[in-house]
Amino acid sequence: MNVVVQTASHPQLRYYIHATVSGLLPFIQKGMVERVAVIFFNADNVPLEKFVFKLAMNQTYSSEVEEVDLEFSLRSFLIKLSNSESLSKGLPPDCWWEITGYFRSLPETGTSKEADLWIPTDTKQWQQPPLITPIKSMSSEPLCLQLYLEHPCLSESLL
Repeated sequence: MNVVVQTASHPQLRYYIHATVSGLLPFIQKGMVERVAVIFFNADNVPLEKFVFKLAMNQTYSSEVEEVDLEFSLRSFLIKLSNSESLSKGLPPDCWWEITGYFRSLPETGTSKEADLWIPTDTKQWQQPPLITPIKSMSSEPLCLQLYLEHPCLSESLL
């Protein structure tokens, strides 16, 4: 797509990212995944910020996908993503992160090996609605995608 993207240099980190995204793909294709978030936590396991990808797949789309249109939309999305670092607040050195999938409906365990890889999370939630910063949205049938950044509201971030 002629876009410069960042990649992880550590092999285990590359494997984690690849395995997570590949593991979500069958559920995304079935329309079961509503959002995918990269969540950054402090040392107390409290979320500091979330990069949220909100997905919508048109399951009834029967026309042939226009690859040129989809590629153009994804290219502009990737460019905007690489420029969104300035929206992020500085993170403490002891923070960590995870990739979380938010499912519209839970996959039944035992029905596939992919379903067995996903476990419920006990991620702490903010008490107040988060501050949301829109970053980019695209709609190119059959895919609609939104990216936004969530931070705790000001009163919670002072705690």
